[in-house]
Amino acid sequence: MGASFNSGSGRRGHYGRRRSSAQMSEINVTPMVDVMLVLLVIFMVTAPLLTVGVEVDLPKTKAGEIHGQDEPLAVSIDKEGKLFVQDTAVELDGLAPLLMEISKNNMDIRIFVRGDEKIDYGTVMRVMGVLNGAGFSKVALIARNPANSQKK
Repeated sequence: MGASFNSGSGRRGHYGRRRSSAQMSEINVTPMVDVMLVLLVIFMVTAPLLTVGVEVDLPKTKAGEIHGQDEPLAVSIDKEGKLFVQDTAVELDGLAPLLMEISKNNMDIRIFVRGDEKIDYGTVMRVMGVLNGAGFSKVALIARNPANSQKK
């Protein structure tokens, strides 16, 4: 009988070519997950720090929360009656010009007035009067919801 010659590779006539029927490619997501976890921790730590930094003991109310699309400006009055825009101290007569500069004369910007519960009503009303007199129309008073907070 005739002898057949086999090169030992089990393939005839391919001379060492690889089979390329399907290439397998994988994405290693471990570095992406690590980066995302680090970012999550960073945002969890810094998010509470992004709130207004002036310590104000807000009065309690049963009113609902105010929701909106734009970031409001916060005007705070502490227990000594000092006035702040975000974290910057300001005098009452400089409040309107500062807010106009910050808002780029946008009178529809939302402004939250945060007054300490120990200050008198007249102080809050003077601030509200200055804001209204300057033409700001979206001004809201901020208070604590008694169901969501505890008295210190």
